[in-house]
Amino acid sequence: MILICYDGSVDAQAAIERAGVLFTEKSATVLTVWEPFAEVMAHSATGLVFSPGMVDIGAVDAASETGARERAEEGATRARSAGFDAQARTREQETSVAEAIIAEATEAGASAIVVGTRGLRGLKSVLLGSVSHAVLHHADRPVLVVPSADQ
Repeated sequence: MILICYDGSVDAQAAIERAGVLFTEKSATVLTVWEPFAEVMAHSATGLVFSPGMVDIGAVDAASETGARERAEEGATRARSAGFDAQARTREQETSVAEAIIAEATEAGASAIVVGTRGLRGLKSVLLGSVSHAVLHHADRPVLVVPSADQ
């Protein structure tokens, strides 16, 4: 089984298409990771503005999870069009997106991980970090990083 990471971006779409050409193994799980509202606020300066009760965190998280499910289903549909027998999965981000991807790959017994890039280069990629870079360097299985069409 191949784990394909999908966030709905053009780069993630291209990664699915490329994986369909390269892999003979056609069983796949398409994963979308979602971030709980508390984590979003913890990394945001605006998080200091909100006080308890101003935001229904449960409702925001439910909407985020629903959106992630919809993106994962969209990705699984694309993967099926690329020749995969694909299922959709979502996972809540507890630490980082890369760690969530690696944990899912381990739990699912994936033989490889497929990720797209965001086309970040130079200083911008260093400052913003890169999920594909982190997965590549920390995974204990093969990782296919499909470059952005812009590169």
